[in-house]
Formats: sequence, C-alpha cells, structure tokens
Amino acid sequence: MKTPICDFIQSYCRSGALRLHMPGHKGQHFTGAEPEDITEINGADSLYESVGIIQESERHASALFGTAATLYSTEGSSQGIRAMLYLARLYAQREGKEPRILAARNVHKTFITAVGLLDMEIDWLSSESNGSYLSCVPSLSELEYLLQRKQYPALYVTSPDYLGNLAPIDSLAQLCHRYGTLLLVDNAHGAYLKFLPSSAHPMDLGADLCCDSAHKTLPALTGAAYLHLSERAPTWMAEEAKNAMALFGSTSPSYLILQSLDRLNAYLTDGYAEKLAGFLPQAAAFREKWAKKGYQFLGNEPMKLTLATKSVGYQGQEFAALLEERHIVCEFSDPDYVVLMLSCELGGEGLSKLSAALNTIERKEPILTKPPKLSLPERVTSVRNAIFSASEWVPTEEACGRILAALTLSCPPAVPIAVCGERIDENALALFRYYGIQRCRVMCEESSIFPNKRTVAL
Repeated sequence: MKTPICDFIQSYCRSGALRLHMPGHKGQHFTGAEPEDITEINGADSLYESVGIIQESERHASALFGTAATLYSTEGSSQGIRAMLYLARLYAQREGKEPRILAARNVHKTFITAVGLLDMEIDWLSSESNGSYLSCVPSLSELEYLLQRKQYPALYVTSPDYLGNLAPIDSLAQLCHRYGTLLLVDNAHGAYLKFLPSSAHPMDLGADLCCDSAHKTLPALTGAAYLHLSERAPTWMAEEAKNAMALFGSTSPSYLILQSLDRLNAYLTDGYAEKLAGFLPQAAAFREKWAKKGYQFLGNEPMKLTLATKSVGYQGQEFAALLEERHIVCEFSDPDYVVLMLSCELGGEGLSKLSAALNTIERKEPILTKPPKLSLPERVTSVRNAIFSASEWVPTEEACGRILAALTLSCPPAVPIAVCGERIDENALALFRYYGIQRCRVMCEESSIFPNKRTVAL
C-alpha cells in the first residue's frame, strides 16, 4: 500500500530546501525527529481541508477498516469523541430530537467535557456488572425500555473498557437502529480488533460512529487516532466530519503523527493480521497457565491482561510496584487490578519475561475486601452549568452535599466517579476514599442558585 505522506516528507527532506516556515527548529536536529517535522507547506496538504496526500492516505485507512470514511486525528481519541458528539448533536437537530444522549456510565472524561461544551444532556444506563466503576455492561432490556419512552439521537458506549470488557456491540446496534438511534463507540483501546481472525471491531458489528486510538494497541506514535463513519451513518455526516474534527483540533497537527498513521496503513496491509493471529494463542496460553496457578483475570478482550491481584494477596498498586522492581511497567493499577496491555510486538519473549517475574512474586492469602459499589448521585444541574460555574477546591471529607464542578480523577484511567453537576453523597465519598482522591472541585455556594440554573430530571 502506498504511503503518500511519508513519501512526500522524505522527498522534501532530500531536497535541501531552506525552511523559512514553521517549525522554528528549521529541520535541524535537536531530538532527532526534526527533519521530518513539517507544517502545511505547498504539497503537504492540510488535515481539515485535505485534497491531496492526507486525503489519499485517509482513503487507504478507510479501505483497511471497511468504512464509509476514516479521518485522522493527531490528538488521540479525545478529538474523535468530541467530533462524534458534535455530529450526534447535529443529527438530533435534523431529526427534531432533544440533544440528550444515552450513555454507559464508564465514559472517559473527554465525553463529559464535550457534553458540557456542546450543551447536551446525559441519561445514564445502569450496569449489569457488579465490579469496578471502570466497567459498565449496559442492560439490553433497560435500553429498549428507555428507547421506547424517548427519542434519543444516540447511545454512547465504551468498548473495550479500561479493564478489558467488550460490550455486546451487535446487540446494542440492532436495538438502536430499531428506534432510529445512532450507536457511538469509544473504541480507543480496540483498534486491533479489526484484524482478529474474526473481526470484533465496532464498525463491523453495527456501530455508526467510532473512534480508535491507533497508538494504544497498534505500533503508531502517541496521539495517532481515527474517527470512523460507517456506511449506515447518514450520508451528510461524511461531509460534516472534517468540520467536526476541525472544531476541536489544533490548526497545527503533528506531521510526525500523520506519518505514523500513513506508515501504519502499509504495516497493517503487510501481514499484520497473520502476525496477530500467531500471537493470540500465546497470549491465551499465558492467561490459562497463570489462571491455573491461582491468578484471577478480568475481561474478555484477548490482548489485555487484567489481573485481579487480591486473589494472590496483593492490592493492585502494591503488585504493580513489585513488577516495576522487576523492570516490568504496567498500564494501570488501582486497589483491585493491574492492567497489562499486550501487543504482538512483544512476541513470546515478552510473555516469557513476564512469566519469569510472576514466578518470583510470592503468593499470599487472598484479600477479600471489595470496592464500594457505585450508585448514581443526585443530578442537580447540567454538566455545562457546573463546568462554567464559580468553583473551589475542598478536601473530599468536606465535600458531602456539595455539587461537583470539575472532574476529579487521574489519567489513567480518566473515568469519573462523580460527574459535574451531581451532588457528592456518602457513596461518592466512600469511592473517593477507596481510590485515594483527597480533594475535589465543587461549585461555590452562591453558584448553586444562579439564575440560569437548570434542574434536570429523568
């Protein structure tokens, strides 16, 4: 497969041109990547008005993923999430629907801030899972009940979630399409799913819009991501998608990241599916081996190992520290879990190194404590009102009864316990304590009664 962006930049580097354009390094070595770090010079195309090499490269990506259109993001899936919600808001307007979106609760923080910026409302789906707040398996019966009662423009789900759980995208899509509702999927952790022996990618399972972080599970630079539009999405969306991305994107997209996405097209075409298929049995065998030794694993995503470390006597952060002492760095840990993200780039050698490390960690008596279960706090005002209100930092122990103004979380996992506009209750405080959140930003007392406050009721 051709790599038009990479080819152009290599040609430009060889030309020896005097660079009287941005960036300021003028192609001179500082970190080493400078010669290939350019801007929108003549011939380089422009990401949000692409008619040349970027458009050609995006069309290659679209063919790979089997979409109506695939657009590049150099700002991760966050840019794609904002664009998806913008398109959903336009869809609501065209269809005469209220800009109110259904969502599974385990959303990334970007979803919340985008809802606030776009002045949308959210109705939360409850979860059929009983574990971490990071997982939310939507109830199909509840979803149908809600779709029958109200004309929602879109349902938004995260799949895979941070702990490696895959949502039933095909079933969700069938329900949504029965009621004229779009299905939006945050697939940031699942770009590789397209290339499994049997594709599990949301675009192949019925999603209308989907974002992938190419950098999370494929060998691309950090920030490389996609926005996908399916053949089922309204045709006008493909025309509006570039505007949606431009609305939230920098006017100086990284050409290093664009090259990474361009090169990835060729990589994925040249035997990646076969390479992945060869690694999957090794990953499955690793999981099976250590499950027999007493380790508990969460999730059904094949390339993510989520260890429930309390099963072998450790809190997650403690276990992650033991791994780091053995020169193994995990993706994420909390009191209950350690998340290890696999890739076929690791090969069997990487799994062997992990096995060797686990063999040196003494197993202890299981820890039986469980995290507090999340219950939805009272919604007092809209996300938008809360975000733009006067606010202040307070210790979490003094926050009971106050209204959350800004998201209080770490990244990773960037999934909120309480959402802007919700009243912090004893359940939220218990979760804050459990996950070590010591302060939060709340609306100032006078802000809770400002004149344009809107109380939102389901």
